[in-house]
Amino acid sequence: MLPKNRVSFQSGDAALQQLYDEAVRKCLNNLARFGEDRVLVEGGGYEKIWLETQPMGGEMYAPYDLEAALNNQLLFMRHQRADGRLPGSIQGFADGSVEAQFNKFQGFCFPWPALNLYYWLAPYVTPAERSAYLDRLADCLERFDAFLWRVRDSDGDGLLESWCVYDTGEDNAVRYGDAPVYCTEDVPPQGYEIVPMASMDVMSFSYAARDTLCEISRIRQDGREGAWRRAADEVAAAIREKLWDEEIGACFDKDRHGRRIDVLCHNTLRCMYWGSLSQEMADRFLRAHLLNPEEFWTRLPLPSVAVNDPAFRNAPENNWSGQCEGLTYQRAILALERYGYHKLVTALGRKLLQAVIDGGCVFTQQFDPFTGAPSRVGSVSKALLSPDSDEPFQDAYGPTLLSVLTYIAHIWGVTMVRGQIWFSMASGSPWRYELTWGEHVYCTEGDGKTARAFADGREIYCGKCGVRLMTDPAGNWLEQVEIE
Repeated sequence: MLPKNRVSFQSGDAALQQLYDEAVRKCLNNLARFGEDRVLVEGGGYEKIWLETQPMGGEMYAPYDLEAALNNQLLFMRHQRADGRLPGSIQGFADGSVEAQFNKFQGFCFPWPALNLYYWLAPYVTPAERSAYLDRLADCLERFDAFLWRVRDSDGDGLLESWCVYDTGEDNAVRYGDAPVYCTEDVPPQGYEIVPMASMDVMSFSYAARDTLCEISRIRQDGREGAWRRAADEVAAAIREKLWDEEIGACFDKDRHGRRIDVLCHNTLRCMYWGSLSQEMADRFLRAHLLNPEEFWTRLPLPSVAVNDPAFRNAPENNWSGQCEGLTYQRAILALERYGYHKLVTALGRKLLQAVIDGGCVFTQQFDPFTGAPSRVGSVSKALLSPDSDEPFQDAYGPTLLSVLTYIAHIWGVTMVRGQIWFSMASGSPWRYELTWGEHVYCTEGDGKTARAFADGREIYCGKCGVRLMTDPAGNWLEQVEIE
């Protein structure tokens, strides 16, 4: 059993403090046993671990429960098929059995968080154990990437395909048309108008795998770093050449006939999460669309589809055709930070925190982009039914819970990113945040105007709020950026 890291956060803002405390408490409800392994399920009625959420969610929970965070990576590796395919979801049963399900991809928020676990483990396991984990991850990613290109480019045009709605996790999305929800076979579906769909998401799965393999090669010094970099760049070049519209400044998928699917969806931001866009493309999408109040920068930003697009639906049920999703906020942190948009993460985080506070600290899957109100209907268990309503009442949805905790850490707190320690110190009410990681204790505190940061009791920053200090584990400065 791995030791637990420790986190504490005290805020002079009573509403923010209640929000944090509720998020910590409700995350505990999402811990479950899958056989002998403790994992963090998605929650809010979703009692499995999905490839689109739970490796990422587990890694975000590492400051609180490193064992569950690690198991959320390892279970997918253990259940990888011999042909390289990863399960889209894994379900645990009361009798202790575990079922890996291969009827969809369900996203791929796995390579980056799985590699970050390598760094989280450093104080707690031997170098040999860390090396073995890295070897296992590299083998997993290489085999999955090979599977994608062997199976999912069915027409040989150099573009990987989505074959069903749940391949990209866009439940009920209008843009999928008549596509099936699941796909249980490894042959392309026949007789549909949209699928097989040339997909920016599935292309980005490959990019993320190759990009992470490049980083692993750098760590291992195995001589393959350059080859993986070229392989990843080939995928990025294909996305730009075949799925990116330079005039519009966004990516678009193509249907089975090769026709562009003219729906301005948020998925270009997903590509940023996987890192498959150039800096120039990311800048263009943000300026033209993400920050446009007529499209994605609504009262509560990040609807799934631009609100002025004919395909937009402000449906309160589980539907990726419109409303703001907690999962999108969860992915947006890495998507924006890896392209240098640290200030935008702070702005988005503040908006989400306020929306959840205003909604009564109810952690739902979706929010109305025009009002910010939580949509309280979802796929929930009977235990979460409201006694005052005939409709299901959703709470403790993991992506929203973990988004809240992670935005707080990236606005006022401390986190670990690929071996660096990030001390974030934004303005606001007085606060104190502390992270214990192995033998290290890191802290930020401030009165809302000035802030201080400490590494193992040594003051390493004293100055204005609105900055992030990046250091090595010993607290030695590497970089400082503005976050407001």
